[in-house]
Amino acid sequence: MTTAALPEASSPIVEPSNRAGIGTRVAHPLLRGTVGFGLATLALLGGNGRFEQMLWLSRLIELPAAALVPPNGTKRRTVQLGNFRAEWLWHNDLPDPRQQQDSALLYFHGGGYISGGLNTHRRLVAKIGRASGMPAFNVDYRHLPGAHFTETLDDAVASYKYLLEQGFQPERIIVSGDSAGGGLAFALVLAIRERGLPMPGGLSAIAPWADFDPTTRNAHPNRHRDSYIPTRILETIARRGVALDGELDPMWSPVNHDFTGLPPVLIQVGSTECLLPDAEMLALRCAEANVPVRLQVWDRAPHVHHVAADLLSDARAAINDLGQFHRQIVD
Repeated sequence: MTTAALPEASSPIVEPSNRAGIGTRVAHPLLRGTVGFGLATLALLGGNGRFEQMLWLSRLIELPAAALVPPNGTKRRTVQLGNFRAEWLWHNDLPDPRQQQDSALLYFHGGGYISGGLNTHRRLVAKIGRASGMPAFNVDYRHLPGAHFTETLDDAVASYKYLLEQGFQPERIIVSGDSAGGGLAFALVLAIRERGLPMPGGLSAIAPWADFDPTTRNAHPNRHRDSYIPTRILETIARRGVALDGELDPMWSPVNHDFTGLPPVLIQVGSTECLLPDAEMLALRCAEANVPVRLQVWDRAPHVHHVAADLLSDARAAINDLGQFHRQIVD
C-alpha cells in the first residue's frame, strides 16, 4: 500500500509501497478471467444499443447477495426514508443507534448507479462499522433506471438530514462509500456545503467513481490493467444513463468542484484500477483547497478488494485503516 499525504496544493507524494500479499496477487488474474469477462460482455451489450437489457441483468445480483450475511454479533434494523430504504448495522457491543446518538458511519454502496443495494454491501458495511467502533447507516438510494443521478444525490442528502434529525452531531458523522458510492459521498459533502448544512466530521471513499467524463480514464494506462472493471461500462452508463439529451453536466462530477471547506479525507484505491485517476484527481482537489487528505494506493488490489476481507489480508488491513481514520475523527 502506498500513502500519499497532501497537506498543500501539490502532486501526490508517493511513499514506499507495501508489496501485495499472495492472495491479492492471485486474485488479480483470476478476477480478470471471470468477473472481468462477464462485465466486459455486459458493457458490450449496453454499447450495442441494449442498455435496458444491461440494466436488467445488472440488478440480478441483489437477490442472491442476501447470502452475504453480516458478521456474527451484528444487529440490523431497516428504516424507510421516503422513496428509498436504509438500514442500521451495529455490533452488539455498541448501543442501539436509535436510542443513543453518539457517532455514525453514513455509507453509500457501489454498483455503477445501476446495481447494488443493502444485500450486496451489508457484510462489508458491517465490517467497516465494527472497525470504526460506530454503527453504520447503509443507504439503498434510488438509481438507474428509476432515478437520475440528481435524484440519487437528493436521497443522499435526505439520509444525512435524517441522521441530523435523529440527534447525531455533524462532526461525529463520517460520510463514506465505495465506487459509485464513493463518488456519491463526495457529491453529498459538496451538496451539504452548497445547501448550508453543517459539515460532517470526515469523508472516506474506496475506489471512487467521481468523473462521469471518460476522457482522463481512457488516456490512463490502467484502462488496460484493471482486474475486472472495463472502462467501457462506466462510459456506457454515463453516456446512456446519466447524460440528459446527450449532455453531461460537468458539475455532476465531484472532480470538477472546488473543495474548500471539506472535512478530512481518506481515499483508498488499487494501483491497477481504472478509477485510479479519479482518486488522484480528488486528492489533488483536496490539496488545492488545503483539505487534509490521505491517498492510499494498494498494490495490485482489485476494485473494492475490501469485500474479500474473509480471504485477503490486504483487504483486512485496508478496512482496519478505514476504521482507524474514522475513530481518529470522532475521538
